[in-house]
Amino acid sequence: MSANSAASSAKISAALGSVGQGSVVSEVAERLLAYFISGDIAPGTRLPAERQLAASLGVGRSAVREALAALEILGVVVVRPGSGTYLRDGVSELLPRTLSWGLMLGEPRTRELVELRGGLEVQAAQLAARRIAGDALGRMRDSLAAMEANLGDLSAFVEADAAFHREIAAASGNQVLQELLQSIRSLLRIWVDRALTDEGHAAAALAEHRAVFGALEARDPAAAARAMESHMGTAAARLLAGFESAR
Repeated sequence: MSANSAASSAKISAALGSVGQGSVVSEVAERLLAYFISGDIAPGTRLPAERQLAASLGVGRSAVREALAALEILGVVVVRPGSGTYLRDGVSELLPRTLSWGLMLGEPRTRELVELRGGLEVQAAQLAARRIAGDALGRMRDSLAAMEANLGDLSAFVEADAAFHREIAAASGNQVLQELLQSIRSLLRIWVDRALTDEGHAAAALAEHRAVFGALEARDPAAAARAMESHMGTAAARLLAGFESAR
């Protein structure tokens, strides 16, 4: 190992710190992921050896090995035989994967994310009402039609629902807002899927989406914000009910 590589490994190990007693593989993976998205490590960086990571985290090598294996499956790191383990992507590519992995770690902070998403969706709708173009409205009409046609196919309904919200985020004209919403949706996706359990829920959601669309079509920011806030309130209640029932 070169002097530079050794210095980089030492820096990574020091930054990670130790994991508390009784921690499991998922916590090791979570600690690694938190560091990977911190911006302090560049794409392509070689990670310290398992032995060094284990010593830094205060866990056995097997926990580190299993955590890295899981991260490799998710595409976060890449193992090059005879060379080592490397960070595969940059922060922008890692974040959606990281959030999805957060669900599997059992630490989704679901309530806080639902609350945050609601506020961001309202802001996106308000901005979109000022900036939305005719072609975006056309695609949203198509999404509404797909939702109506798939009230009995909840998987297809959720896909059309997600497409509707992506159009709003894109129409907001705020790239940071768009990326934040996409990341949060990635994390909440499994709970969104579980929230719609029958055609009655789907029909209610469709009506809420139509209200949002009407305000956007009228280019009324205040009405769009109110409609989205109402939709997010009922959607949050459905989503959290699904989360509670799965615990």
